[in-house]
Amino acid sequence: MNTLRKNRKISLVILAYIAFIALGMPDGLLGVAWPSIRINFSIPLDAIGILLAASVLGYMTSSFLSGPLIARMGVGSVLAASCALTGAGLLGYTLVPVWWMMVLLGIVAGLGAGAIDAGLNTYVASHFGEGLMQWLHASYGIGVTLGPIIMTIALSTLNSWRLGYRVVSGFQFVLAACFLLTLAMWNQKDASTGSDEPKRLTDYKTPMGETLRQPRVWLSALLFFLYVGAESSLGTWTYSLLIGTRGISPAVAGLWAGSYWATFTVGRMVAGVFAKRVGINRLVQGGLVGAVLGAALLGWNPFQASSLLAVALIGFAIAPIFPALMSGTSQRVGPHFAANTIGLQMAATGFGTAVIPGLIGVFARRSSMEIIPICLTVVFATLLGVYLLTVNSEAKA
Repeated sequence: MNTLRKNRKISLVILAYIAFIALGMPDGLLGVAWPSIRINFSIPLDAIGILLAASVLGYMTSSFLSGPLIARMGVGSVLAASCALTGAGLLGYTLVPVWWMMVLLGIVAGLGAGAIDAGLNTYVASHFGEGLMQWLHASYGIGVTLGPIIMTIALSTLNSWRLGYRVVSGFQFVLAACFLLTLAMWNQKDASTGSDEPKRLTDYKTPMGETLRQPRVWLSALLFFLYVGAESSLGTWTYSLLIGTRGISPAVAGLWAGSYWATFTVGRMVAGVFAKRVGINRLVQGGLVGAVLGAALLGWNPFQASSLLAVALIGFAIAPIFPALMSGTSQRVGPHFAANTIGLQMAATGFGTAVIPGLIGVFARRSSMEIIPICLTVVFATLLGVYLLTVNSEAKA
């Protein structure tokens, strides 16, 4: 029986990793595809904020409702439906003739991503340790590294951003079928025994209203808003910055945009090995200091290759931050509020993904692309300050 339970656990972890690869791939496409998309639809540079806002609307809705959705449908069904929705949204991007239709499809793609993201993070935080959480998010990094590479190949070979989205869409549909075939495994109840076993985060049934009245919950959500806003801003605008004002060829810029996510992935793999020994606070604080230094180097740009080095440095530095913050949720807000807070945090990530890159796009349009590294430095420095505030509040509690 123990062997069966262990094999099931390993299988679920592998499937969760595959799901996060699927989540990451679409996120890596837009930054490289955006210059071609906006020319195709004859729209301004900062119109990307509209598409991001639409996808975030869907993402925030499904992530906020992830708890009830999983309780009613089961994790396996949510995974299958989410992948299918994401695939439909991405395929739709390539078929519509006008911009506003693509914006509407952004809601569909966002709905697909939100529930699976929040649900899997809650599941892993509840059942596994910090090391596995790092590796889970490293698999997201694999997906988001593949995205720019796929799009760069599509643009350089056939000059078609639509081809890149179609390839990733097909991958989503294949995964949806895989999760349908494993529904019984996901929906099977844990066979854990013993009344003295500690409660998992998902065992607490704290009302959402009570959770929302906790200031530390909102402070925790702010961390995710700032972090994901900065992470997605660099992923969204790196390619445009490199080809727009740094004089780097589109092919090289596309590969280095992918290298941001590649070093990001390597960083999470390394962090997974040392996470337990180093501790959450050191991982987060060290990563944020490195991110501030990398963003400052990107802005300084003393020689051409420094832009590429700065992008890689930031990717490696910020790699462990998100999973470490996720694993530390219970420590920051208390186990009673952790499951609800994770859903709120994921909703905050969606909001940050839309607001911060969109605002940076507005600033870049009104001044120049060189405002991007300045904005990134400010956001990372603010995030470091907020995190230190949460650590001090936690110590006093």
